[in-house]
Amino acid sequence: MSQNLLEIQNLHKRFGQLEVLKGIDLTMRQGDVVSLIGSSGSGKTTLLRCVNLLEEYEEGVVAVEGEQIGYKQKGGKRVRLSEKEIARQRAMTGMAFQHFNLFPHMTAVRNVMLGLIKTRGMDKDEAHSIAEKWLERVGMLQRKDHFPGQLSGGQQQRVAIARAIAMNPKLMLFDEVTSALDPELVNEVLAVVLDLAKDGMTMLLVTHEMQFAHDVSNRVIFMQDGRIGEEGPPKELFKKPKSERLAAFLKSSKF
Repeated sequence: MSQNLLEIQNLHKRFGQLEVLKGIDLTMRQGDVVSLIGSSGSGKTTLLRCVNLLEEYEEGVVAVEGEQIGYKQKGGKRVRLSEKEIARQRAMTGMAFQHFNLFPHMTAVRNVMLGLIKTRGMDKDEAHSIAEKWLERVGMLQRKDHFPGQLSGGQQQRVAIARAIAMNPKLMLFDEVTSALDPELVNEVLAVVLDLAKDGMTMLLVTHEMQFAHDVSNRVIFMQDGRIGEEGPPKELFKKPKSERLAAFLKSSKF
């Protein structure tokens, strides 16, 4: 089996005539924290969504722990797996989105419990115990019986992160988890993600928070026109950009 937790080879994604990803190669090992940065439209979120097949891709391979996601090779052709197989594979990754996607009619603890009961087949007592553990971890245990409408945006995002992590994913995907938040709420969510990184959780993040990408990542990837423009350790990439495009991007990001 590959030593890489995530392996992406020659990934291409098109929306009609528009090629959004133009041959991405990316590997991650367990415990890696990789941040994707770049201008809007550079392909960051699309790449993230291909990892768990929220977007289907036309060419290439995405594999988690050596298992190809979404497809298998049969008679020299690529064949899509069954929905049941894809659902099983999706459970290998957790995802937190820009918008929290919590069920408004369920309390915080019920939102976290739902996947554990429906997908993992746990009984309610076990699911409740795990949900409480993760809500405590993200500082939301005291508000476990509140509905999303009674919580701030930062609090809702912390519940959404707890919900994803409670499923015990091998890889956590974060898509601009602070972009829908008021500025004063950003740091409380970033602190949770930083804490999880220190615990050794494997993460692939799309972020426009350059200081956060610098502090949390062991590798940063600059996406440019559907390709990887530059990558490296954050201290190198941010302090000594090799390309004018990255230097200009960092300047415009006020880093």
